[in-house]
Amino acid sequence: MSYLLPTLTRKKEVDTIIRDTIDKVLVLRFGRADDAVCLQLDDILAKTAREVSKFATVALVDVDSEDVQVYVKYFDITLIPSTIFFFNAHHMKMDS
Repeated sequence: MSYLLPTLTRKKEVDTIIRDTIDKVLVLRFGRADDAVCLQLDDILAKTAREVSKFATVALVDVDSEDVQVYVKYFDITLIPSTIFFFNAHHMKMDS
């Protein structure tokens, strides 16, 4: 289902979407397009993206892209898939 959501493969794309998403929650799914668990999460995100479009934007980030490794290291992403939330260009830390 990753074809239904925007997929970001470059650091500049990730920077732009974080900076430009104002007054909405930004949901970034870090993962791989060929991973079964990522595909299940992509399916759920794609089904809910329209319903939450008034208050959230959903995008996918390819962790295999060399250009995005800065974010993978910064957010210490070790589990695939990982979901990171932002609001007004600020990372939202959540405990669940």
